[in-house]
Amino acid sequence: MSSRAIIPDANAVELSQRRLSLLQQLPSDALVIVRGAFIGAQQRSFRQHNEFYYLTGLECPGSYLLADAGTGRTTVYVPHRDPKREREEGPQLAADDPDAIRAISGADGVMAIDRLTADLGQLLFRTPRPVYVPLAPGEGDRTTRDSALAAIAHAATDPFGSGGSPESDLADAIRRRFAQLEVRDLSPTLDAMRLIKSPTELALMREAGRLCGLSVLEAMRSTQPGVHEYELEAVADFVYRQAGARGGAYSPIIAGGQNAWHGHYSSNRSSLDEADMVLVDYAPDYRYYTSDIGRMWPVSGVFSERQRELYDFVVEYHRALTTRLRPGVTPEAVLDDAAAEMRERLETTRFSSDAYRRAAEEALDFRGHLSHPVGMAVHDVGSYRGAPFRPGLVISVDPMLWVPEERLYVRVEDTVAITADGIENLTGSVPLDPHEIEQVMAEPGLLQHWTER
Repeated sequence: MSSRAIIPDANAVELSQRRLSLLQQLPSDALVIVRGAFIGAQQRSFRQHNEFYYLTGLECPGSYLLADAGTGRTTVYVPHRDPKREREEGPQLAADDPDAIRAISGADGVMAIDRLTADLGQLLFRTPRPVYVPLAPGEGDRTTRDSALAAIAHAATDPFGSGGSPESDLADAIRRRFAQLEVRDLSPTLDAMRLIKSPTELALMREAGRLCGLSVLEAMRSTQPGVHEYELEAVADFVYRQAGARGGAYSPIIAGGQNAWHGHYSSNRSSLDEADMVLVDYAPDYRYYTSDIGRMWPVSGVFSERQRELYDFVVEYHRALTTRLRPGVTPEAVLDDAAAEMRERLETTRFSSDAYRRAAEEALDFRGHLSHPVGMAVHDVGSYRGAPFRPGLVISVDPMLWVPEERLYVRVEDTVAITADGIENLTGSVPLDPHEIEQVMAEPGLLQHWTER
């Protein structure tokens, strides 16, 4: 595996333009406060919240951004240097490094964190102003908006818990300190901005998709009866870490046989049975951007006729969807047209059981095959439903079907970017054709090379 240069992040100029674009969408007297992540007790290593990184490019724990729509000025507030932490973990950016922080973020000012409330008080002393803060939960290490919301909902069942989120706590703290303020939600505006990717973001996602493809190909080669799901996870982690990624962007789905029936199965403890197929859905966290993929293949290394029945149908559905994606068409039109094409295919397709035919027919009524945006999180923020596709949008194409009688789930998934004249399949390096998959599986795998040592 050849090494490649690290793709650069957004530079200070692009970050400044993002913040200016954000402020221009708000009232002229608005203030924006965005809080970064703090060091978590269970965090492998510090990872910034996506929103804060999107606006600043900074990985300083416990930092804040304050931006003024009236002046266009941005100040970041950063903790002082912590010698004990630096002694244990190495040098860290701090308020004592204003030039370095400005060079990364393009911020107009860099201040120590203990100045924030006093500076905010001066801005609000004479005239109350609307203050915008993100009220949606922050996305951190292996975290998406939906998983964070699920965690908040679960925590709310604790009778002795606080019942709040860090975001709601921040909004409440601002209201307590400055009772005259109106706190408004910044999340919808930020979500809409993040939905359309810049060329810099697309370059990072292109690399994430490349690594995603390499890991799945290596998992195919390493698959054999008796191999455990977690061993394929380890193969993917090696590919990601070797290439400079943080690791996985979300809990990996490595699901053999009926384990795939559970849509977000993550135990990954079972051994693979020769008669089954295995589903792999896992992508890297590469410089705060990720990808998404879903591939299934036979543990035996050769598709049986029965396995190919539904697999071939889903692959054809995938092609019917992707060939229709382009700027100016709506997701709803793509789903309708692709389903119409597949209904014609069904008229000439023979299935070995009524259950399989019924599963294929019901899949054509499902509206989730154009699944979700992809970006800084695998289930990224923003919504593209009900509007024409635009260049820079990145989504998951994920046709799937279910056979309840056999607890059978079949799907294939790719991450695609809408371009000026069509799409770029960011994970298209991994074959869908059964014969090509069998050829990959016949090659020697990393896992077997390691275990034979």
